[in-house]
Amino acid sequence: QVQLVESGGGLVQAGDSLRLSCSASGRTFSSYAVGWFRQAPGKEREFIAAIAGTTGGSYYTDSMKGRFTISRDNAKNTAYLQIDSLKPEDTAVYYCAASTVVAGMERMYDYWGQGTQVTVSS
Repeated sequence: QVQLVESGGGLVQAGDSLRLSCSASGRTFSSYAVGWFRQAPGKEREFIAAIAGTTGGSYYTDSMKGRFTISRDNAKNTAYLQIDSLKPEDTAVYYCAASTVVAGMERMYDYWGQGTQVTVSS
């Protein structure tokens, strides 16, 4: 069982950067891959990136390459999503999730956080 809590969201200006955190409970955090997703108002949730549990290997959806960087610190039971050069269209609720495999599909993730709101003003 893994419980996830996101933090770091807020209201920012276009062009700013944010680092979102995903804090996990449990001693087996390193056994899980972590994925980040987002859901904008009126849109379906979309995959951003995922990172493997121990190797640190990462995978990004093509449209998210460049401004988004996923990382993790297993000693702190925390994963991160760095977002640079924020745009108004990045406004969304950002979720982290845990899976036994590195995957881009929601159905592969067993545990989800409650989400953190990111609002980007122009």
